[in-house]
Amino acid sequence: MLWLALRIPDLPLAVFERAASSKAPFAVADGRTVLLANAAADAAGVLPGLPLSAAQALAPELRFRQRQPAREEHALRRLADWAFAYSPLVSLQPPSGLLLEIGGSLKLYEGLDKLLAGFRSGLQDLGYNGRLAVAPTPSAAWLLNLGGDEKPVIRHEELPARLGLLPVAALALAPTTLKAAQGLGIKDLNGLLALPRAGLARRLGRELATLLDRALGRVPDPRRPYLPKPRFESELELPAETESATALAFPLRRLLLELGGFLLGLDSGVQQLHVVLEHAQPPATAFTLGLAAPGRAPDHLLALARERLDRVKLPAPVRALRLQAPQIHPYTPDAPSLFQDTASATNVWTQLIERLSARMGDSAVFGLGMVSEHRPERAWRYVSPGEPSATEPPPERPLWLLPRPERLSCSHGQPHWHGPLVLRRGPERIESGWWDGHDVRRDYYVAQNPRGERVWVFQEQRSRDWFLHGLFS
Repeated sequence: MLWLALRIPDLPLAVFERAASSKAPFAVADGRTVLLANAAADAAGVLPGLPLSAAQALAPELRFRQRQPAREEHALRRLADWAFAYSPLVSLQPPSGLLLEIGGSLKLYEGLDKLLAGFRSGLQDLGYNGRLAVAPTPSAAWLLNLGGDEKPVIRHEELPARLGLLPVAALALAPTTLKAAQGLGIKDLNGLLALPRAGLARRLGRELATLLDRALGRVPDPRRPYLPKPRFESELELPAETESATALAFPLRRLLLELGGFLLGLDSGVQQLHVVLEHAQPPATAFTLGLAAPGRAPDHLLALARERLDRVKLPAPVRALRLQAPQIHPYTPDAPSLFQDTASATNVWTQLIERLSARMGDSAVFGLGMVSEHRPERAWRYVSPGEPSATEPPPERPLWLLPRPERLSCSHGQPHWHGPLVLRRGPERIESGWWDGHDVRRDYYVAQNPRGERVWVFQEQRSRDWFLHGLFS
């Protein structure tokens, strides 16, 4: 097994910063003191531990928010959802880290280097600055991360030498235990590893001895797996309210990237997404995105969302946005086809339908389906685009059907439409509808006028009048 330890030291800051495209001075406060500050604030002299009053004097344009541990926990869980794209075994390491077993994923990602490169790039796209460490045991990976050693350790045999270089402070010991170790003149883990285990446990505690045994792989080092929910919901609070709906595309993209990793890890897709824009006062502004088939590509989902954001009228500034996928579906990627042009055309057609639906609304885009009914005006219905008909098509029918049959003039019993009509095919008797009060008794013909235009006409059996009902292409 091989474990990847991820730690995000600035998570309290990132939960706010990652929703902003600009890097204006921003800080997170713990009470009346600066806890963390971004690069722009740091350049102005705003440092951790500085009183807020002094920080605002140094940087008058500084924005700040109080730390929100609940949001940090939420962000860590959504990050665990995303990490399923890289490992089926993810474990939370509160308050700011994850542990992933990546040994089984190396072949999929063509080796450790490419896996780590993709993981780092994905973190940056999500708006996080993370530190990574790799080792054969989860405890060793975490200790290396805490000690700032990001060079991967692949074999168990390397662990004593690599861990031994870490300072004792990397163990995050209790103050009394750390003081006792320093009293023994121990500065790094080499000093601890050199002590006999019995003496180590007696002098510094059995818990420390067990931690080292786990890190070195001498005893099992189990981790509780994180289990994702069968639905997705993530939220981003903006550093500052915005009145521009199009500006929300930046934070929404990061939520969609989280969703994409979650779906990739579960080999699933979504067919419907809910986007909720929250204001200081309810109600929220919301819209739904629908897909013709289950999908998960963040860029495509973002393109659909942009179509809707361009048309959204905000009643008030937005302070946060939420992305919900209430149901996930099995996902079938596009299979390679011998007929690439056909496959490509199908994919383009599907994306066109989805973008038109996003731009104009689901009710504006639809298909036509057949109904088991003999009366032509009742033999069709609106369906979702691409939905197949449940019945076989009837005999020859015109492409265009008039909303209502148009009465024709006759001369010597012959119907006229732009000249006398010659009956080429028929009659086809349609006699139906007695049960619903709209019964018909008609003889249909395919006819042609002197200009060569083919039409669909019928003679009503009760009145013997002629009517035009459809036009052939």
